[in-house]
Amino acid sequence: MAVELKVPESGESITEVQIGGWLKSEGDFVEQDEAIVEIETDKASMELSAPSSGLLARVLKRAGDAAEVGEVIAVIEESARPEGSGEPAAAEGPAAVARPEPTTAPPRPSRGPETPAESPAEPVVLPAARRELAEHDLAPGEVQGTGPGGRILKEDVLRHVALQREARAPEPAAPPAMRDGEDEVVPMSLLRRRVAERLVDAQQQAALLTTFNEIDMAAVKALRAERGEAFEKKHGVRLGFMSFFVKAAIDALKLVPQVNAEIRGTDIVYHNYYDIGVAVSTDRGLVVPVIREADRLSFAEVEEVIGDLSARAREKKIGPEELQGGTFTISNGGVFGSLLSTPIVNPPQSGILGLHAIQDRPVVRQGQIVVRPMMYVALTYDHRLIDGRESVTFLKRIKECIEDPARILLEV
Repeated sequence: MAVELKVPESGESITEVQIGGWLKSEGDFVEQDEAIVEIETDKASMELSAPSSGLLARVLKRAGDAAEVGEVIAVIEESARPEGSGEPAAAEGPAAVARPEPTTAPPRPSRGPETPAESPAEPVVLPAARRELAEHDLAPGEVQGTGPGGRILKEDVLRHVALQREARAPEPAAPPAMRDGEDEVVPMSLLRRRVAERLVDAQQQAALLTTFNEIDMAAVKALRAERGEAFEKKHGVRLGFMSFFVKAAIDALKLVPQVNAEIRGTDIVYHNYYDIGVAVSTDRGLVVPVIREADRLSFAEVEEVIGDLSARAREKKIGPEELQGGTFTISNGGVFGSLLSTPIVNPPQSGILGLHAIQDRPVVRQGQIVVRPMMYVALTYDHRLIDGRESVTFLKRIKECIEDPARILLEV
């Protein structure tokens, strides 16, 4: 029975996907739930699995093609894996082994010239395979049977047809050799196109402004050095810097609720929950998975969620619903060595916190010049909703929480 592989629903706003690449080829046998194709939405990349076991008979969309939600992109001929495929013939049983062989071969009867040569026996063709042979105008002798005793199965015919089609397909013309300085044109992925559109929309529709501050990371580094090993032993996750900033951001959002709000038409919507997006860079573009109700999570739970979301985003196993609905975003360009930048707000949010590289710098403490591990932080915000006083207050609270982490626990 033919089973259609369709583009699944991937979120309310997603109507089109792009085929990223096929993991199986026409003619291949696929197992149920085996990943066979990658698709890209405007929010994430993911793998589609075979809905049933069988032969991948037809691929209707090639890599790079667009497909609508619900559209059929491949057809699987449902079946069990062919018996004896690629395996040596089974032994005939103990009796065959025990049968004595004659020591001398009996004389072979002579064949006169008038005796016609014996024609080879026609292979046994199963009914479903015979229908496929007739449909594709093939003779049984053209197809290699893989069933017991050389029987020709339906899957054998479909595989033969697929191989013929592949052999007839014209070889793609080799691109001319690139010379230094020449252009190379490649299509943008849906994810990259969507990121580009959203960034342009943010610039055009919001009054964006960025405020900076710097943070002494010595206290957090000391706490991680002192308690990090015990933390990891107890919780099974590493104590990173991001959990401190997630907790500090929540504290600051409670102090300055405008940063956790959004403009909707002529209304201001204040969010009384804290779904924090964490920007993750993948080979397909930037995605922002969301930590739901981050204010209710412990440090260990925040680290677990960040690790899980980041890993699945890079492995293309994250769902579109996990990328929607954040109220505030944190982007860490410091992992790439960025010293200073101006992040762009992720609409419809009103603020984004940018983290940067930690760098030893000379600073003045109690009248003395000392070297401290310093980090620049940036808050880009929508000036239609957030004024300079609120933005400075927000960053100042982040600074206070990171430089004195006890404030996060005591909420002072």
